[in-house]
Amino acid sequence: MRLLVVEDNRNLVGNLFDYFEPRGHEMDAAPDGIVGLHLAVTQPYDAIILDWMLPRLDGRALLQRLREHAIDTPVIMLTARDELPDKIAGFRAGADDYLTKPFALPELEVRLEAVLARARGRRTPRTLQVHDLRLDLDTLEASRGGQVLHLYPAGRKLLEVLMLASPAAVERQQLEHALWGDAPPDGDMLRSHVYELRRSVDGPFETKLIHTLPRYGYRLVAPAGAESVA
Repeated sequence: MRLLVVEDNRNLVGNLFDYFEPRGHEMDAAPDGIVGLHLAVTQPYDAIILDWMLPRLDGRALLQRLREHAIDTPVIMLTARDELPDKIAGFRAGADDYLTKPFALPELEVRLEAVLARARGRRTPRTLQVHDLRLDLDTLEASRGGQVLHLYPAGRKLLEVLMLASPAAVERQQLEHALWGDAPPDGDMLRSHVYELRRSVDGPFETKLIHTLPRYGYRLVAPAGAESVA
């Protein structure tokens, strides 16, 4: 079982790793919601253990983003928020189970086994879609209107970030961080990559999806009035 732990408490993360790794499970961890969201949509996990109160993007918002983009990885919310309204909000956001802190590690283990058993047979391909543009996160194949798009790795990464955020805009700094981390190159390399992405995504098509927001960033969204695509 491959597990993603999205939790900012390092001691708790260490305890989870110490418990699950000796049992043969592969573990990844994210210290905040943005990193957790990125890992959850780019890597295949059997289940996610998700805290609610997280820096940068809280757990419920992260979970809503996953479900909105048809990513159905089982999620157990692991949080100190133990009031009934919180539990209801967690399940309505898309949680498969909800466990309050403090908790026993063996209980978490059996709950993981239960949600995985329920999830078998209902998995769907992890695909992002905006209008007639699709990106398969498992195969990394992008297509528009049924036509396969040939993208460089940088363009594919930009497309993923823009589609995940859609219809919201994404700041230039966020896109640069997605490509180069904390060490972006000199010059405006981002503009060049966006230009190449536009040539593939929008060039052959009448409806343009990638839009520039001057002095802010970019947005990927179908124009108002464009026909929706199933």
